[in-house]
Amino acid sequence: MVDSARGIENLLYTYAERIDAGDLDGVAELFTHGRICGMENGPPEATFEGREGTRRMYEASTRIYPDTGTPKTKHITTNARIEVDDEAGTASARSSYAVAQATDELPLQIIITGHYHDTFHRIDGVWWFDTRIMFVDQVGDLSHHLRYELPT
Repeated sequence: MVDSARGIENLLYTYAERIDAGDLDGVAELFTHGRICGMENGPPEATFEGREGTRRMYEASTRIYPDTGTPKTKHITTNARIEVDDEAGTASARSSYAVAQATDELPLQIIITGHYHDTFHRIDGVWWFDTRIMFVDQVGDLSHHLRYELPT
């Protein structure tokens, strides 16, 4: 049996694997009982609720390349600090991310770094994302990854 902290760590890594595989439905599934906030204390339109909202956000924002069916990225999640309240069935984590990308036109490079503030809840013994707040720390060339420009 996997302990709670390891289960949550695996959830963080599952997110990265699915987005890099272009599995937008799989990413959205992780937020079935939760939400993604594109910015802390952002406007309502920056919060995407549940599976459907999360799927719409990634469909609108992520460039998927037809030759691979992926965004041609590698999301690296690291420095996860996880705190669990097993009795309450809740947890929180802070972690850092870096995203590398290479396309036919873009040489391999880090295109963005940042950090996540996540909360989780356990439902029927399974850990789910409750809220993910995304923070951007450094921005490189996102023109081959996102379908829009980040606000500055």
